[in-house]
Amino acid sequence: MKGIVTVVGLDKVGIIASVCQVLASLNVNILDINQTITDGYFNMMMVVDLESTTSDIALIDESLKEIGRELGVVIQIQHESIFSSMHRI
Repeated sequence: MKGIVTVVGLDKVGIIASVCQVLASLNVNILDINQTITDGYFNMMMVVDLESTTSDIALIDESLKEIGRELGVVIQIQHESIFSSMHRI
């Protein structure tokens, strides 16, 4: 099962490192990552593998939201199927 992690906010040092640290601590593997910075605004999307984690998606989401609050960015995770359904044309 895959998930989609999104991060949006003002750019600052340590965003990627902090998100990766949380995911690693929950045994969530990063499959793909894409990030851009436009006029000081940070935007990142990650595709992650949820097969090896023993944490449910609600715990992962809360852990990411907590680090997001500390960093001043908005972070969320969704199941890949939900993300794909929301963005289908």
